Amino acid sequence: MSSPADDGKRTARLRASDGDTRPAPVEGRARPLTVAVTGASDHVGAAVLRHLAEQGGARRSIGLVPRGPKPDREEWPAGVVQRSADLLDPTLAERLSDVDVLVHADLDTSPDTDPAERTRHNVRGTETVLTAAAAAGVRRVILRSSAMVYGALPDNPVPLPDAAPLRAVPDGSLVADLLEIERLGRRAPRAHPGLRVTVLRPAIVTGPGVDTVFTRHFEAPRLLVVKDTEPCWQFCHLEDLAGALAFAALHEELEGAYNVASPGWLGQEQIEESSGLRRMELPAGLALGAAERLHRLHLTPAPATDLQYVMHPWAVSTERLVSSGFEPEYSNEEAFQALLDEVAGHHAALARRLGKKDAAASLGAAGATVALVGTAALVRRARKKRRS
Repeated sequence: MSSPADDGKRTARLRASDGDTRPAPVEGRARPLTVAVTGASDHVGAAVLRHLAEQGGARRSIGLVPRGPKPDREEWPAGVVQRSADLLDPTLAERLSDVDVLVHADLDTSPDTDPAERTRHNVRGTETVLTAAAAAGVRRVILRSSAMVYGALPDNPVPLPDAAPLRAVPDGSLVADLLEIERLGRRAPRAHPGLRVTVLRPAIVTGPGVDTVFTRHFEAPRLLVVKDTEPCWQFCHLEDLAGALAFAALHEELEGAYNVASPGWLGQEQIEESSGLRRMELPAGLALGAAERLHRLHLTPAPATDLQYVMHPWAVSTERLVSSGFEPEYSNEEAFQALLDEVAGHHAALARRLGKKDAAASLGAAGATVALVGTAALVRRARKKRRS
């Protein structure tokens, strides 16, 4: 696999039947579009700007960045206009007055963000973006969500189509933010006639700078496997997500929700073989009970319900997006390798990063004691904080 830094980090392209990989012209538009991208100073937003330039069809691209220190623009293509804009600022509409399409790529998925602040950023930010876009006359908004909204359940069809019901549990975690973002997206066209909304639901995102509860799952000394469950692992490289966001922005016929992922999925044995990690198998009651207690004590960022996503299938079908002309560039194996490259050198227990001393103890443990050592490390840290 080529390096993520090579030639725009392997841009996902339209595949012509004659093998030509140049960006295809975008048809069916009276005039070129002006496209703005939120979160342009982050990895996903910057990648969207690159893909807009490479896919062609945008007259002008605008990178929206928070007010404050100037972002590193090395990842931006030439010609991108930079504008300072805060997602929660009511005057955001003034920054969008000449925008045709707004790609809202700014989504906080970090396990370390305070939950209230994360929800404020994700949910209130999306609400402000949609309201400001409608007030400014923006015709379309592209929202970034996640396939997590389908929920991970033992009776899920494999793969899940785009029209599958959203059965995730709004438990106060990131999933609750995503479900509310999607509700806002469905409501916006009714509240603001003339505004159209497209939602993209990627599988587990991997790549440079990606740090989520899923990437930290692979920072553990051993992979937690719940007995009698059959997970399906499916990934979406950051470049494929960015490419799909740009593609949706440039193709006005795309409306509604679309899944984005590498084709197919990997089984648990394939994951263990590719990563070289051994499993730690626990009964469901023990795993869920321990996770719930640790979360209740604020020792881990992920609620127990998040364990469902490593227990049950939630792989998605990408047929709808592929039939529209977009095809991901990365396979699941390649996207998973990008995850492993990114987490190398980090160690975590139940999504909480461990220090070097605690990590060394965990790495030397065996069997179910891996979980206990990781838990003990978190408890010691909490006690030290209380004493100080």
